[in-house]
Amino acid sequence: MAKYIAVSTREASFDVASMCKTSTKVFVLEVMGRHAGWIAAAGGMASDKETDIPVVILFPEVAFDREKFLAKVDSMVKKYGYCSVVVSEGVKGADGKFLSDQGLRDAFGHAQLGGVAPVVASIVKDGLGLKYHWGVADYLQRAARHIASKTDVAQAYAMGKAAVQFAVKGHNAVMPAIKRVSNKPYKWTVDMAPLEKVANVEKMMPANFISSDGFGITEKCRQYLAPLIKGEDYPPYKDGLPRYVRLKNVAVAKKLKKSFEVK
Repeated sequence: MAKYIAVSTREASFDVASMCKTSTKVFVLEVMGRHAGWIAAAGGMASDKETDIPVVILFPEVAFDREKFLAKVDSMVKKYGYCSVVVSEGVKGADGKFLSDQGLRDAFGHAQLGGVAPVVASIVKDGLGLKYHWGVADYLQRAARHIASKTDVAQAYAMGKAAVQFAVKGHNAVMPAIKRVSNKPYKWTVDMAPLEKVANVEKMMPANFISSDGFGITEKCRQYLAPLIKGEDYPPYKDGLPRYVRLKNVAVAKKLKKSFEVK
């Protein structure tokens, strides 16, 4: 998912750059992330020392400030001619309310979010009078196996294998988890995490991963994300389309007497 967002942000930015003199100057990309901005942070990876791209990130961890945001976008457009904004669906205002809260609730009682991209785009239009375009990554970011990183694919297979091994050994109410051992070189292991400790628990972006102005990522965050998007592992293709294994999903007889309930 992180690789998809980083690549999409870079490619969309190139597209906007090609037309900014006479047309669109701001592109807004909405990504998943109700309370944590990890996916939005991946958009920051689109810009690096060799490929300098004006990217503004809106994190759920940082209260949205309209005036500061407009000032940031304005400065970027004046310097580069255009700007890309990566906004997490869970961005909130100073009042604690989601910018995209539709007033609806899902099965878990959570606010049904959606449509923060057009909200942010309208703010840009009303505040700066700039021509904009917006897009929502939504399911595309989660389903983009064709551009998954080598690291992501390796970890996905490892999680699936561990889950089966845990079940065969009789473990219940647990899930496989990835534990980072080191950054350089990047090393990781598979741990077993009790559901009571991880269910309905979110890992927020550390403060030192977000730039001081609240609109970007720090070098420390970049070092953390870099290994996660490295390497290519393309699926097999046939007639121009990826060929994926499709599971039969035949259910086995239930063996557990009691299911785990998240309180």
